[in-house]
Amino acid sequence: MLLNNLIFWYMFFCGLVILCSSRKHLLLTLLSLEYLVVVIFFSFFFFLYSYLSEYYFIIFFLTFSVCEGVLGLSVLVSMIRCHGNDNLMNISSLMW
Repeated sequence: MLLNNLIFWYMFFCGLVILCSSRKHLLLTLLSLEYLVVVIFFSFFFFLYSYLSEYYFIIFFLTFSVCEGVLGLSVLVSMIRCHGNDNLMNISSLMW
């Protein structure tokens, strides 16, 4: 059980490092956020599985994570249509 917790924490912090280091491209940021959602989903699943609990919370979590993914992709598509790429540094320089 302790090894599983350490593995989940390691995966979570690796995802946070990737999220903090990929500031230039929105697509990489969205992919790292989805990776963090998958890690949190697996940790919730194993937590609820170990306590023989109901899985309704997982259904709500997956619903909200799908909504988050769709919202991120719609922002990405609208940004690519307006500016031509997903490079955040070029977009911030275009604003000034």
